[in-house]
Amino acid sequence: MNVSVLPELVTAIRIVLKQARTQLQQTVNHAMVKTYWEVGRLIVEHEQKGEKYATYGQYQLKRLSEQLQTEFGKGFNERNLRRMRVFYQTYPIWTAVRSKLSWTHYRILLQIENSKARDWYLQESLEQNWSARALERQIDKLYYERLLSSKEKQPVLDESKIHTDTLKDAPKNYLRDPYILEFLNLPYASALESSLEQALIDNLQQFLLELGKGFAFVARQQRITTEDQDFYIDLVFYNYKLKCFLLVDLKIGKITHQDVGQMDTYVRVYDQHRKGSDDDSTIGLILCSEKSEAVAKYSVLTESKQLFASKYLHYLPTEEELCAALERERAALSQLRDDDRKVN
Repeated sequence: MNVSVLPELVTAIRIVLKQARTQLQQTVNHAMVKTYWEVGRLIVEHEQKGEKYATYGQYQLKRLSEQLQTEFGKGFNERNLRRMRVFYQTYPIWTAVRSKLSWTHYRILLQIENSKARDWYLQESLEQNWSARALERQIDKLYYERLLSSKEKQPVLDESKIHTDTLKDAPKNYLRDPYILEFLNLPYASALESSLEQALIDNLQQFLLELGKGFAFVARQQRITTEDQDFYIDLVFYNYKLKCFLLVDLKIGKITHQDVGQMDTYVRVYDQHRKGSDDDSTIGLILCSEKSEAVAKYSVLTESKQLFASKYLHYLPTEEELCAALERERAALSQLRDDDRKVN
């Protein structure tokens, strides 16, 4: 027997077993979600007679729970029966239930009172293949609310109604402002950009989650060699939905025109030397601790479809801090308009 065949055989069997395990898990998950939906339906229709609020009271639900637990286990305690009832009331039509999500996903989603936010999180969980833990993290960090408060609101509103695949793919719909990097646990003012870069690499999985849709890590400090110079790019990602590379340049402090010019050079060089024939144009993101309205207005950032700048925050600000920041931005824009009028 040729022993070299053995690794190939093991690999083939491993693939078959993993596929079978995945299919089995999906089947069990579908059956569990369907079962709990049916239990909720029976409680609502037969015991509550379709009314929103139970007329038989808490005592009857407790008795039902005791009987079911005796025969089927602790999974049918009073608290879970309440969840099943709310599950059916929230999704009274079975076709509205996405069985690809687990019961744990739905338990988390049912805690969201805002129906638009709940539907959006459900769709994102499907699109991004979020685990229940990832979904819970995004809800805890007010992911939906932060996107709604960003300058580019329309793509978020559209995503709550229309499947992402029907939207026009544009880089600005995939990038955020600001990015929340609270998971790094860094001091508010990090002294070195290299420290920030290392922290992002050490927490790469969470950073990818914060980056958003379709991003995969490619390289750190990637060297690009031209005829007379070498360039080193802090972080490089690839977005399989946009089918393009994302170059990230980390900046501590306020963004400058030089930063924008440098990123413009990176993108042009990358397009010429690294971009494949099937790839779309490379995009560049300057991730800075402080933005400049003047740079944003009087630089190629204004009209470029490939260059972007986003602010990063070390923690999720309070509502009061967000309002104060918004007022500062408005004041800065007003000052710029006043300066323009004086010049003209």
